[in-house]
Amino acid sequence: MKIKYPINFHKGLTFLIVLGLMFLYHNFTIGAWVYLALHSTYGFLWLIKDTIFPDKQWEQKIPTVQGIITFFLLGLYWVAPFILISSGTVPPLPLVAAAISLNIVGVFLHFTSDAQKYYTLKYKTGLITEGFFARCRNTNYLGEVLIYLAFAMLAQHWLPLLILGLFIAMIFVPNMIKKDKSLSRYPEFAEYKENSGLLFPKLWTSRNIQNEETTA
Repeated sequence: MKIKYPINFHKGLTFLIVLGLMFLYHNFTIGAWVYLALHSTYGFLWLIKDTIFPDKQWEQKIPTVQGIITFFLLGLYWVAPFILISSGTVPPLPLVAAAISLNIVGVFLHFTSDAQKYYTLKYKTGLITEGFFARCRNTNYLGEVLIYLAFAMLAQHWLPLLILGLFIAMIFVPNMIKKDKSLSRYPEFAEYKENSGLLFPKLWTSRNIQNEETTA
């Protein structure tokens, strides 16, 4: 199967999982509703994104067993709504507002940078050193981190933060390093790397980037 199948199944199933938890624990507080809205909407938008501008790395084929393992690993992201809803904890409104704002920023960075990458590389290969990738080489990953950080904040528990940290350390960072190694074949990459951050934008640079095209 393609690796995107268990990923997409997880994204689409999130709405039913969170809503099911709300009914199971009879929790219809503002925290549960906000979590349902944020996480399930993100999942549905992901499915739309995969239809309009899919990421080719998720088109790779993997053994069925690996696909099943991938699905259950992604299921760790459901720990946050389980803790939030089963505990009956109601997050304070300032925290809810902060989580919503962080989620919106994350979705914006994640999807728009992926769109830039997809349509740039569709018509011209090479480095992409402008737009969302001018100062950050992995704006899409940064957006995804902010999205799941918002979910973890609503749970108000250390475990979702630990799970997010494990995903960052075991999946995001290795993928970013792998991408850097791939891009190093371009002679202009050394200068681009000096003027951009791996995950967070590099706001101050020592010299101007001469080429105006990036990758991802």
